[in-house]
Amino acid sequence: MYKVAILGCENTHADNFLKAVLVEKIVDDVEFVGVYSDEPAAAEKLHQTYGVSVSDSYDAFVGKVDGIIITARHGDNHYKFAKPYLDSRIPIFIDKPVTRTEEDAKAFMEELKARQIPISGGSVCVLDDYIQELKEAVATEKYGKTMGGYLRAPVIMGSPYGGFFFYSQHLAQMMMEIFGNYPLSVRAYQNGAVITCVVRYEDFDVSIAYTGGSSLYYASISCAVGIVGNTFDFADGFQREFKEFCDLLHGKPQKQSYEDFFAPVYVLNAIYRSLETGEEERVRRVEDI
Repeated sequence: MYKVAILGCENTHADNFLKAVLVEKIVDDVEFVGVYSDEPAAAEKLHQTYGVSVSDSYDAFVGKVDGIIITARHGDNHYKFAKPYLDSRIPIFIDKPVTRTEEDAKAFMEELKARQIPISGGSVCVLDDYIQELKEAVATEKYGKTMGGYLRAPVIMGSPYGGFFFYSQHLAQMMMEIFGNYPLSVRAYQNGAVITCVVRYEDFDVSIAYTGGSSLYYASISCAVGIVGNTFDFADGFQREFKEFCDLLHGKPQKQSYEDFFAPVYVLNAIYRSLETGEEERVRRVEDI
C-alpha cells in the first residue's frame, strides 16, 4: 500500500480524493495516513466523514509517506507545505494555483527539478475530454490554420485565499493546454464583474473572459475552415487527477516538464499586472525572475 497524506484540505479536492479512494474505490493500493489544514474545522469534517486522522502540523508526515497531496486553498501555502518533504523526493500533487508569485514559482521549480521529484496537479479542467479534443484539433490543424479562440470561466476576485489568483488558473491553463504554454503578452480589461483578456501568441490572439457571476465553462477555437465551441463539464476530473498522481506513485513519468507545469503562474501574473497598469504586459519567463 502507498501511504499518502493531504496537506491543506479546505477545498473540494481533499473531499473528492478521499471519496474516490475510500468510497468509490477507484484504486486499491492507497492508504491515507492523515490530513492537515490551517483551518482545523475543515480537517475535522473530513475526519468525521471518512475517519481519516488529523495532524496539527503540515510537516508531521515527513519520512512516513510515499507521496503528498497539497490542496491548500491559498496558493501561497503550496511551496511552504512542500518544503519539508523535498529531500524525501516523493511524488507531489500540487493544486492550483501552483504558487502565487513568480519568485516562488522559480524557486519551487528549481528545487523540484534539481531533485527530479515527480509532480502532477494544476487545473483539473485541462483533463476534460473536450479540452483535449480542442488541443488535438489545433495541433493537427484539423480545421485549418489556427486564427484564435475564446474561453470563459469563473473567477472569485474577492476571495480571502489570494483574490484573483485563487481560481484564475483554471481558465488560463485551459487556454494554455489548447494553444500553448508560452504566450507573448496579455492585455486585460475589467468591465463590472467581467475581466476580458487579449492574450497574444506569435501568430494569433486568444480572448479569455473571467466571469464573476457565472459558473459556466466554455471553450472554442477559430480556424481557417472551421469554428468549434461549446460548454463543458469536467464531471470525473477529480478521479482523473488522482489517477495521474497514482501513476507517479507507481513510478510512471510525469506528463509535463517542470517549466510547463509552472508556466500558468507567469501568465496569471501578467494578467494581474495588466489589470493594475492598464497596459499590455509581457508574459515573463522563469529566466526573467
